[in-house]
Amino acid sequence: MILGTKARYAVMAMVDLAAQSGDKPVKLAEIAARQEIPLAYLEQIFAKLKSHGLVKSIKGPGGGYKLARASGDTPISEIVIAAEESMKMTRCEAHATGGCMATKARCLTHDLWDGLSDQIYNYFNAISLEDVCKRRLKTHKSEQHSFMSPLNLQ
Repeated sequence: MILGTKARYAVMAMVDLAAQSGDKPVKLAEIAARQEIPLAYLEQIFAKLKSHGLVKSIKGPGGGYKLARASGDTPISEIVIAAEESMKMTRCEAHATGGCMATKARCLTHDLWDGLSDQIYNYFNAISLEDVCKRRLKTHKSEQHSFMSPLNLQ
């Protein structure tokens, strides 16, 4: 799975907003310039973030955007969902009865992909904007998987 541009840009912009947060609202043009995101695209993304209650807009000459709640209370999963990006790995429709096969059966690997979707969601849900801003991300590298590294093939 590769997250789409909307989700990546939404997360980048929200992290920027959280890092710049203070008493003053932040202008989208400033975020767009710092993160190298097209302003028109960022405006569309922020409309979605606002409708999901993640940001609030302040009108007027000193206006801009502020976080709607504390950065520690905003999981990355909510941002990805607000950007209307799917974390689903199966090819089954979200509300379909049955599975993705022509016979409406589930494919043999359905549970594998469904489990991966859950892992991705849980990972993003366990990380807040504050965690990203303060670089509190843990790498999940494990010794048990070191055999998969091309450098360890001897």
